[in-house]
Amino acid sequence: MTYDFSPLFRTAIGFDRLARLADTVPQDAVSYPPYNIEKTGDDSYRLQLAVAGFSADDIELTAKDNALIVAGRVAEETKGEFLHRGIAARAFTRRFVLADHMVVEGAEIANGMLNVSIRRVVPEALKPRKIAINTVAAAKTITASPELAQAA
Repeated sequence: MTYDFSPLFRTAIGFDRLARLADTVPQDAVSYPPYNIEKTGDDSYRLQLAVAGFSADDIELTAKDNALIVAGRVAEETKGEFLHRGIAARAFTRRFVLADHMVVEGAEIANGMLNVSIRRVVPEALKPRKIAINTVAAAKTITASPELAQAA
């Protein structure tokens, strides 16, 4: 199923990146490992990936060019013979697109869950600011009488 977004972008200016992003969405989305994206505050988010069987040394996080790339690879262990292997420990690479001014603050792994903290940090120069409106006093024209002009 494909969508044509051209009517949406006819009157939009500066949304080229969004149009390219919509064109590059894979048709067969990868579902491993499963993940959640949680909004934890006004400008903070948490990405959670289920990475059972992976340690911190097996996972690599890279933030580059408005993207977060999470890659995992477990060294093959041949300690025994599996009768059933239901816990997937296969290599993966997941790519997440980050909006402008998103900063990856850190990551931790516990109980098979990788938690990545992400925060929007907008520079002061780009934050909305109030503009003070100055008032100009109207010039008063007083016509002085000749008697007052001589007294001054």
